[in-house]
Amino acid sequence: MSPFPLVRAAAARAPVRVALRPRTLQFRMQSSSASSSSSTSSAAAAKAPTPPPVPGPGSGPASAPTAAAKPIPTASATAAATGTTASSAATTTAGSAAAKATTPPLWRRLGLVTRAVDGYANSQRKRPYTTQLIGAFVIYLLADLSAQRIGGREHDPVRTGRTVLIGLVAAIPHFKWFVFLSRNFNYASRTGSIATKVLVNQAVFAPTFNTYFFGAQALLSGEDLAATGQRLRDTLPPSLVNSFKVWPATMAVAFAFLPFEFRAIFSGCVAVGWQTYLSYLNRQAELKEHARALTTVADGQGPVAEVAIA
Repeated sequence: MSPFPLVRAAAARAPVRVALRPRTLQFRMQSSSASSSSSTSSAAAAKAPTPPPVPGPGSGPASAPTAAAKPIPTASATAAATGTTASSAATTTAGSAAAKATTPPLWRRLGLVTRAVDGYANSQRKRPYTTQLIGAFVIYLLADLSAQRIGGREHDPVRTGRTVLIGLVAAIPHFKWFVFLSRNFNYASRTGSIATKVLVNQAVFAPTFNTYFFGAQALLSGEDLAATGQRLRDTLPPSLVNSFKVWPATMAVAFAFLPFEFRAIFSGCVAVGWQTYLSYLNRQAELKEHARALTTVADGQGPVAEVAIA
């Protein structure tokens, strides 16, 4: 047994102490690192903003009011707001258009005149041919009476009857012509359609009707073909020239602004004045023919000329 038991014991324990020191140091270093990391995390957590408490199920609002966060509009909310604005604008526009549509034009607010025009339009839709015949009778009667008053001569009922008969025969073809123009020459351009209808009417209907009117007047009054041809040569050129002063504007207004059932009465009102002019022009041609007959009398053919005048 060693005399120095304490020394041996110390020597025996010394390696253990040496071996434990690194571990202790390592443990201490780990503890220090953990403490530093914990301190750093605590400091960072202290600096970070605290999120608002989330209420649990059944809990009431938070006791301490916090600043309300401004909501960010989503795409659906923006689209809904835009749709609402557009819908409101469309509703306003539609309301304005409806208000304008419900306001009748001036010519529809003339009381007795409006009711008379409406009655004519209803008759035109239900009985078009009968309405046209009645209208032609009134138009040609008034036209010839006016034309005879212009000359200041005594009224000739035979001439009036002749003029009315010519108008009645032309009434239905005239109506059919209006129907033809309404159903045809309808293009994408409204202005082009109206212009074409007016040009076709002037190129086809005006010379055809004027030839019919003056030729029938001559034949019904007892003229032969030669005299009828002379009547046409005297009356057609001025009537065609003057028709361009009246009917293009009349037809343009009728096709641009009036429904079909009102076009006939509108053109009929204009036709009263126009037929007055045609009757007057026809009467002037008759007087010119009589003047030629009187010239023949002066050349020594008195009996023949007197019979022709009679």
